[in-house]
This record gives sequence, structure tokens and C-alpha cells, in this order.
Amino acid sequence: MKKITKAQVAVWVLALAPLVLVAAAYSHLPDTVPMQWDFGGKVGYEPKWHLWIVAAIAPLVAALMYVTPYFDPKKRNYNKFFGSYVGFQIIMMLFLLVMVGICVIEGLRPHTLNIPMVVCLGVSLMMVYLGNMMPKFRMNWFCGIKNPWTMSSETVWTRTHRLGGRLFFAAGVIGLLGAFVPNDVARLVLLLAPLLAAAVIPTVLSYLWFRTEQKGYAAGRQ
Repeated sequence: MKKITKAQVAVWVLALAPLVLVAAAYSHLPDTVPMQWDFGGKVGYEPKWHLWIVAAIAPLVAALMYVTPYFDPKKRNYNKFFGSYVGFQIIMMLFLLVMVGICVIEGLRPHTLNIPMVVCLGVSLMMVYLGNMMPKFRMNWFCGIKNPWTMSSETVWTRTHRLGGRLFFAAGVIGLLGAFVPNDVARLVLLLAPLLAAAVIPTVLSYLWFRTEQKGYAAGRQ
């Protein structure tokens, strides 16, 4: 792994931002704050101290993503996509900050935000970014589309992540457009259906590509 970069420092700053936000707003919040929303419009309230737990998720995820490469048997490969790996951490931290921000804003000024739209936009933007980065991922045990077939063949890994990148990017774009549909159920379908397809299709094809590759090896030995 490379030395700590400015981008890695940015990850930690963003990871601590939710805690700073909660600390700044805590005394102004009511005793209970909205923390759960469903697509039927129902809001679930919890004691405001629960915000500390949610805000602590960001630094915990940042710490895990920082140390996991050191435990990966293929840790040398991280140097080949280090920038993409750190970039994904940044987008994750931004997403978690937005989630905490939603709770704080709705606690201070209820019904300010269109929650389904904001969540769909946040998830979709993550998928667009992931789709751009996925083709750059190199074989590892913690990041990317990991199954017995991608982890057994560098060629299958590469083909799977090239296709997965395109599909996740397309799923994110569909989700972004769907976020503006004035129907919560339609938003959910336009968000989740493409994401499911983006996850399933590369997995199935990775199996087929691996089988084809193995048949080729077997034929070559004869």
C-alpha cells in the first residue's frame, strides 16, 4: 500500500464530519428525531442520542476500509487501483454524511426534504461513481464482484468488472432519472430493479465465462 495521501486525509475528514455535525446541532434538536422513512410516507422517531451511533458508522467504515487491504492475500494489487479505492471511500463518506444530515435537518425543520428523492439521488450517484471505477479494480478479496469464478481467473475478473462497471453506471443513471418521478413506489422500482440486474447479470456471466475458459484449457491439454 502507498503512504497516506491527501485523498486519504480527505476520507478521514469526511468520516469525522457526521460526528461534528451531530455535536453542533445536538443541543438544538428535540428529544426524538426522525431516523426511519418508508416509501409509504411513514416516519419512525428515535431518541436523539441514537444519532451518535449513526454518525460513528462513518469513521468505523473508514477504519475498516483502511486496514482491510493489509489482511488481503492479494494486497499488492491495491497499488494498481489505489486511487479508485480511495475515491470509493470518499464517496462512501459523503453518502454517510448526507444520511446523517437528513436526520439532523428533519429533526430541526420537519418536512423540509423529500426523503425518498434525496435517498434515491444519493444511492444513484454512488452507483454512477462505482460504475466508473469498477473496471479499474484489480483482483482482491474485499472490493468488487467476488465469487468463485472471478477469484479463480484474472481474465474472468477483468471481463466481469468491465461489464459490471457499465451496468452499474447505467443503473445509477436510471435511478437518477427515476428520483424525479412523482411516485415513491416507481422511484423504488427504478432504483432497485436496475441495481439487481447490474449485480446478477455479471455474476451469471462470470460463471459462463469461467466454464468456457476451463473447457478451453481442457481442450488444449488433449
